[in-house]
Amino acid sequence: MAGADGDDSLYPIAVLIDELRNEDVQLRLNSIKKLSTIALALGVERTRTELLPFLTDTIYDEDEVLLALAEQLGNFTMLVGGPEYVHCLLPPLESLATVEETVVRDKAVESLRKISHEHSPVDLEVHFEPLVKRLASGDWFTSRTSACGLFSVCYPRVSSTSQTDFFTCMHFRNLCSDDTPMVRRAAASKLGEFAKVLELEYVKSDIISLFTALASDEQDSVRLLAVEACVSIATLLPQEDLETLVMPTLRQAAEDKSWRVRYMVADKFSELQKAVGPEITKNDLVPAFQNLLKDCEAEVRAAAANKVKEFCENLPEDSRETIIMTHILPCVKELVSDTNQHVKSALASVIMGLSTILGKDNTIEHLLPLFLAQLKDECPEVRLNIISNLDCVNEVIGIRQLSQSLLPAIVELAEDAKWRVRLAIIEYMPLLAGQLGVEFFDEKLNSLCMAWLVDHVYAIREAATCNLTKLVEKFGAEWAQNTIVPKVLGMANDPNYLHRMTTLFCINALSEACGQEITTKHMLPVVLKMSNDQVANVRFNVAKSLQKIGPVLDSNCLQTEVKPVLEKLAADQDIDVKYFAQEAISGKMPQ
Repeated sequence: MAGADGDDSLYPIAVLIDELRNEDVQLRLNSIKKLSTIALALGVERTRTELLPFLTDTIYDEDEVLLALAEQLGNFTMLVGGPEYVHCLLPPLESLATVEETVVRDKAVESLRKISHEHSPVDLEVHFEPLVKRLASGDWFTSRTSACGLFSVCYPRVSSTSQTDFFTCMHFRNLCSDDTPMVRRAAASKLGEFAKVLELEYVKSDIISLFTALASDEQDSVRLLAVEACVSIATLLPQEDLETLVMPTLRQAAEDKSWRVRYMVADKFSELQKAVGPEITKNDLVPAFQNLLKDCEAEVRAAAANKVKEFCENLPEDSRETIIMTHILPCVKELVSDTNQHVKSALASVIMGLSTILGKDNTIEHLLPLFLAQLKDECPEVRLNIISNLDCVNEVIGIRQLSQSLLPAIVELAEDAKWRVRLAIIEYMPLLAGQLGVEFFDEKLNSLCMAWLVDHVYAIREAATCNLTKLVEKFGAEWAQNTIVPKVLGMANDPNYLHRMTTLFCINALSEACGQEITTKHMLPVVLKMSNDQVANVRFNVAKSLQKIGPVLDSNCLQTEVKPVLEKLAADQDIDVKYFAQEAISGKMPQ
């Protein structure tokens, strides 16, 4: 670049530019990331006349360098002199929008969309609109896919003549019928966004025909993206036009021969339901939803099952219960015993929510048998999803109705061979405890919580310790003193040193919740006694525990009981024990 070596103040810039030409990719990447520094040092004029042409001419690099460049240029407006000169950023971004790597193109389009807002309407017509047209009619499919994302930001801000030109030139229309599936996919994905900025007459006269064509495309990857556009288009049209302009295409998509398209319909079902309104929902979407729940492909059934609660919630209130009981519940009953565990799991994550919609009597009569069946399901995820959503049922019928079936399911999950399943049920234990009450908990679940403390997986022992703290917060210190503390302290004499350490971890966690009296009277003597343990790991954890529970104890106790033990540990033969004892003395002990 001219003059970069002549001026001493620009020496760092010359270095950075050399780096941009360096063979080492990492150096080039670092240089691109410092582009704003280069631009600041060069000043706005030299950035426009030297740096940007240099960057535009050298866009042949590794994808990660180009990605960083595309991102940087989106924030360059002030560095080229503000909105008046923002069009100078278009040439390098246009080149980046045509490269082969999708991620780079997408980032270039993102930056172009960003800087389009900084163009004045005149500049947008003079500089940005021709760029969109060039990309849209480019020889390579890469440029045409990039063009699809730029119509919606350009159209609303250009003059009405240009708007007509935009459409009559059929640029977007051509992209929707492009020979390359990748371009049609890009057009389908941006169709809804473009429709939102068009006048209603254009939506009816042009967008609907494009939408219908894309929804009937030979490629299922295009058809499924048209389903997304359907949501946006349906929200724009008046109710009386939906039946004739949108519903035939939506019905066709819901019965498409490709499961991927049907999956997309199921996945977007709640949004479609809100877009088309209550009447069409009753007449068209209810049968379509039933079919999706009975689909031959498990992925489609799972996606539809996920939407059961949301779909039922959004039904018109006057006919909600009738529709659910007559049309939806029979399908749900079949899904409870589906052959695919993902379908059953998806249903189990939402089915409990139906109880709040259907009320107490219907829940007891119709839903309760389904919940009980799912609590006995062979798949742990199904049982877990039911247990994790118990609060919905508790609000409507109370959890006692489920307690007899709940217990075996909880016990099985608590002892599951997969440690992640055991971990998940531990996390729900405080919620269950609150709903089942202290008596049921002590009688049926307490022993499980204690068993987790000696699990062979550390993550389970750690989670079980946290669980105890939450239970004490729920049931109170007196309950802890009578029920939990004696069992925890009993583990201090366990032959397995890992279990003895769990005692210390529990004391660390429980001391604050249990308060000063229980900690001083019951827990502290055990910790002090464990300072003589033969295993160094236990002894240094004693030092850490004394530091942890220190704030709960009074100063007299710290001086007379804790400090002498820490001083003894500070003289221990083991280096770690010494270190943690000295940490505790300097950190928590009064000098």
